[in-house]
Amino acid sequence: MKKIELEIVALSHSITQTHSYAVVLGEINGLRRLPIVIGGFEAQAIAVALERMSPSRPLTHDLMKNFMLVFNVELHEVIINDLQEGIFYSKLVCSSENDTVEIDSRTSDALALAVRFGCPIYTFDNILDSAGILMEDDDKKKKSTSPTSPVTTETGGREDLKSLSIEELNTLLNDVLEHEDYIKAIAIRDELKSRKK
Repeated sequence: MKKIELEIVALSHSITQTHSYAVVLGEINGLRRLPIVIGGFEAQAIAVALERMSPSRPLTHDLMKNFMLVFNVELHEVIINDLQEGIFYSKLVCSSENDTVEIDSRTSDALALAVRFGCPIYTFDNILDSAGILMEDDDKKKKSTSPTSPVTTETGGREDLKSLSIEELNTLLNDVLEHEDYIKAIAIRDELKSRKK
């Protein structure tokens, strides 16, 4: 089967499931999107890596990356290789000096590592056909911003942030960082950056 390369195009709070988030993968040079529901911890781990934030202590996925690097294990690619009863299954394709192996992984963990290593993410046609969403050309043009810009918050997204003053945004940013809510912090930080331009 031919592998199809994907990229992270959005990370948002899941409307359908409480305390869950959705990471949306988009087909590179294509119109299909693959939404995957993940937990809050994994969403924060992905967001932290996407935004190149440096937490005061390493997160679990940072520890895993450091461990792999110390022992000369390189992550080459992530493959979302199966979908059963709504659950995605993935493999990490890793190599050391002597061997190349495939390691089973939860998809959310695989994505958090892929972002840290900067390696490609792949899936297959049958998975995109069964769980993917086909976007229209107009939607693709609207989404031609950076991969992390479509982040939304529980309160409805960026539009709510636009109505706040810079002072209110800074206060809100400090509050969400205290609660380690990196998803909201990214959206607030981006809004503050857009006003400085």
